[in-house]
Amino acid sequence: MTPPALTRLGARTESALGRGLARATGSALGPYQTAVVRVGFSFTWLVFLLREWPHRRELYGPDSPWSWEMAQRLIGGNHAFTALMWSRSETWFEIVYALAVLSSALLMLGWRTRTMSVLFMLGVLSLQNRSVFMGDGGDNIVHLMAIYLVLTRCGRVWSLDARRAEREAATAAEGREPPRDVTGVVLWAACGLALTWAGTFTDARLSLTADGPLPGVGWAAVLWGMWLGHAAWWFVRRYAPGEPRTVLDVIANLVHNGALLVIMGEVCLLYSSAGWYKIQGSRWQDGTALYYPMHLHYFTPWPALGDLLVASGTVVMVITYGTVIAQVAFPFTLLNRRVKNVMLVLMISEHLAIAILLGLPFFSLAMIAADAVFLPTSFLRRVGEWAGRVGARARPLLPAVPTPRRERPSGQESPARTLIG
Repeated sequence: MTPPALTRLGARTESALGRGLARATGSALGPYQTAVVRVGFSFTWLVFLLREWPHRRELYGPDSPWSWEMAQRLIGGNHAFTALMWSRSETWFEIVYALAVLSSALLMLGWRTRTMSVLFMLGVLSLQNRSVFMGDGGDNIVHLMAIYLVLTRCGRVWSLDARRAEREAATAAEGREPPRDVTGVVLWAACGLALTWAGTFTDARLSLTADGPLPGVGWAAVLWGMWLGHAAWWFVRRYAPGEPRTVLDVIANLVHNGALLVIMGEVCLLYSSAGWYKIQGSRWQDGTALYYPMHLHYFTPWPALGDLLVASGTVVMVITYGTVIAQVAFPFTLLNRRVKNVMLVLMISEHLAIAILLGLPFFSLAMIAADAVFLPTSFLRRVGEWAGRVGARARPLLPAVPTPRRERPSGQESPARTLIG
């Protein structure tokens, strides 16, 4: 290759790297996809907690077969995080369970997503690590995604935070100062008091250097670090909107995009590993694997429907082989947009069938929420527009709430009206 050709190749490579770096640092990619993941997993966990409300004590509380002493011995070995081991009090268990329900609902609505994503993660870890044998497979994916969501900017669209940001931008465009964020400051202070109380007056044992999510970093260091990070973000946003704000935005975008890449890789790894492990099973090899779970009474909420499905050996073989092929091929279909969209329809249909035929609705909801990270942006925007039209039609049916009208001093025109002319 001649030197001019090498020069042109180097220039094109440098230009492509520059565009890629600018895109990775200049914006949070996939805002609609991460919003769907946020809504999907918080909704799944919320519905599960509400459904199991009458049985919460048997699942995760003082009446659980997995006793407090057994959980303490297990956690002493694997060093997992759970706030339920801070106290044996039944009142403390009820508080943790109620906070898990509340944080799930608020994260789904997108209210203070930075704080609620952390509380949502702590609620998921606290309950699941208290009784590790309670789950149907979907709890594992909820467990992982709850951690990843903390690292994403999942409230940029379809959230109450996004609506508040739009109102603040409109206020700034009119030349008025946005209102002070009193709610955020109070919430931040309450979280700091809760961390202080947990490390001082309970058996939390939140170490700064051990027993944490990272080697050499304890849960106390992580939680206090996020608490201080929230304070730094608020301070820079309010008092240093120039270069410091730009630097923090770049860091947040890099963390978000990295977490989004990890989520996508996690879904691909989940499907590919499940498919390759199925290939090694003799029942999957001979095409009869579907037949057996359809004859287990605790996996057949609709026995007549299950019997109808497995009545044909050909149907059983096609579904069995089709499941394996779809799971193994899923990561490779991402290379083609149209094939990927068709595969997403097949996978979501498969999980809906699992929810109905095998009685595993929460597992299916969790998997559909994970699949949503690959949904095309154009489709998600159309869904959002459709939901907005439905909401606009339903709004006149609700009772009107009078809003106070602000009086403008005489002789002063609205800046927006001045700009419009």
